[in-house]
Amino acid sequence: MRSHPRVTGFLAQALNHEYSAVQQYLTQASLCTLWGLEDWAEGFRHEAREELGHADLLSQRLLLAGMAPGAGSLRPPRPGRDLEEMLCHDTDLEQAAVELYAEAAAMSTRLRDHEAAALFARLHADEEEHLRHLQELRAALAARR
Repeated sequence: MRSHPRVTGFLAQALNHEYSAVQQYLTQASLCTLWGLEDWAEGFRHEAREELGHADLLSQRLLLAGMAPGAGSLRPPRPGRDLEEMLCHDTDLEQAAVELYAEAAAMSTRLRDHEAAALFARLHADEEEHLRHLQELRAALAARR
């Protein structure tokens, strides 16, 4: 099954974004472990696993389109100097994903690639949920100060 080059471009861009997110969350988990914040470390590991699941879905779609999945150049992780800064960086990361998936879903719909549009819409919803969760964590952290 062949996909329009713009759709496969979005798939590749999304895969790169998801792998960058995995790298960031694992870096933050490691820092939290070093700081003795194991509950937070496990939370970041959980986020990394979710993003890895997204990468798997995108890889499958790229393979169906006849392309070998590969993350190009990953963004350097932005670990943060404390929990507040970590959550701020993660909010930026998730906001970028929400915007990417909204644009990708709209383009796929215009190009009548309904399967890709459905995948991007699903990922968009997941990333919006991640964004809501981060906002809740930031509010809870701010309330404790």
